[in-house]
Amino acid sequence: MVSISAAVRKAIGLQGGDPIQVTLTVADTPQQVTIPADFAAALAADEQASVFFGKLSNSMQRYHIDNITAAKSADDWTILVLHAFWDSWLHERDVLLARGREHPTDGDATFYATSYGLFIAAAVASMFGDQVQEKLTLGGDGGGVFDLEARGAVTLTVTRATIAGPPADQVADALAGRAPVPVVLGDLPASSRAALSRMADFFNTPAGHSPG
Repeated sequence: MVSISAAVRKAIGLQGGDPIQVTLTVADTPQQVTIPADFAAALAADEQASVFFGKLSNSMQRYHIDNITAAKSADDWTILVLHAFWDSWLHERDVLLARGREHPTDGDATFYATSYGLFIAAAVASMFGDQVQEKLTLGGDGGGVFDLEARGAVTLTVTRATIAGPPADQVADALAGRAPVPVVLGDLPASSRAALSRMADFFNTPAGHSPG
């Protein structure tokens, strides 16, 4: 059964249940995705990003490009590119780790994913009126010192370093609801853990409910 929206039925004078004849054509060639020139230049300058983007399905490529082209300023464009990368990085981990396979990431990718995860988690906390001011020392690939302040506006200053602390990739997972924030960031004050858990709580809240 092929459904037709009420708006289309009204436009062509049909009622629900009216028989129609439809011709379907199989799309047996890959659909081409038009990449904006500035985004193509950015991909050309970053081999890892280019390879990663090239492995995405056409629908995922179009999804990210639509978000990027909707940006109205350079700042919008930067945030949307970071968000697209963070979103893809997380979902790639979701698939691979669930199958018991290692996530083929590196320190730079983990660093950017963790940095953006902290930034957006703090932004969500600010939406709830929470304030956060913490200096996090994260270990593993992509680790370093992450100086985070959220008092309405969000400021994140990061110094890359090889340092002991919770693994950066596990922190990125926790902030996105893949692991309990209190377990991964147990050294933070309870108020900061609760604030940075807001986004994870949202991701893990069933549809039709409100996060506490």
